[in-house]
Amino acid sequence: MKKFNEVKNIIASIEADVEKFVKSNNNAAGTRVRKAMQEVKNLTQDIRKEVTVMKEKIKAEPKKD
Repeated sequence: MKKFNEVKNIIASIEADVEKFVKSNNNAAGTRVRKAMQEVKNLTQDIRKEVTVMKEKIKAEPKKD
């Protein structure tokens, strides 16, 4: 959950830079957006791996009837 919150915080923090890039063609803002999106990509990949591990643990546990 910590990494998921980090993703949300990153997205929220770059909103102004996205606006600057789109509306004003501010290249520096675009660079900041790209850097932040790379960080989001890495975090989301980590989240995917964690979810897969959790799913495998759930499958391995015996079912209780």
